[in-house]
Amino acid sequence: QVQLVESGGGLVQAGGSLRLSCAASGRTFSSYVMGWFRQAPGKEREFVAAITWITGTTYYGDSVKGRFTISRANAKNTVYLQMNSLKPEDTAVYYCAAQEDYSRPWVYYREPRHYDYWGQGTQVTVSS
Repeated sequence: QVQLVESGGGLVQAGGSLRLSCAASGRTFSSYVMGWFRQAPGKEREFVAAITWITGTTYYGDSVKGRFTISRANAKNTVYLQMNSLKPEDTAVYYCAAQEDYSRPWVYYREPRHYDYWGQGTQVTVSS
């Protein structure tokens, strides 16, 4: 049983930073792609970033490039999302997700429907 547990959300002022964590358990994740998505009220779930566990290759959504960094700690089975220069429009529930095939074209990982497992989400609120 795969479990993904996010933590690290909270309230921060614009321009500040937060680091989200996603602790993964229940499988060997070496062939997986781990993704971060976010969803604001009334909006669709949006791709934020993804990382292939075995190679560490990263992908980013256009709205977060240059501000957010995704990384993983293999020994801890944990994926991180370092968020810098936060803006009010970054306010959303952030979700961690996992899918089993790292061989797809990178645009494949932008779609929430391609992920097999999801965490419960963590709220990030950026005040202006």
